[in-house]
Amino acid sequence: MWYGVAADVVVGIHVAYVAYVVLGQLAIVVAAPLKWQWARNPWFRFSHLTAIAIVAYEEFRGIRCPLTVWEEQFRALAGQGFNDSQTFMGRLMHDLLFYDLPAIFFTTVHVAAFVLIVQALVMYPPRWFRFRPATAPVSVVPASA
Repeated sequence: MWYGVAADVVVGIHVAYVAYVVLGQLAIVVAAPLKWQWARNPWFRFSHLTAIAIVAYEEFRGIRCPLTVWEEQFRALAGQGFNDSQTFMGRLMHDLLFYDLPAIFFTTVHVAAFVLIVQALVMYPPRWFRFRPATAPVSVVPASA
């Protein structure tokens, strides 16, 4: 029972990860021409780039996604098949992520997403981290007599 719930939690985290990459890129594409400054936040932009870079690295190295592996293991411990879930939300989230398509399709999509995100990083760069004090120091000017 609990392993099935754990598998559903893992697939929920997986959906959130994919949504962060996809919706984050959509937000950047919309924000760039409107010059919205929140989209230039370096924490957001570099974490977004890192998220897709991990996926692209896994594709190039032939590494299976750890979230998929963990979901499979939890489902096996729960006595469920990989495509099975005993909860509606578990089935729904699983079906959002996994399709019966050739592996080259997913490799192409992941690498293309990485290229698109790097391109957006170049065309609408993040502002850089600021390490200066918030207020400028005040200089004392002696009063003339």
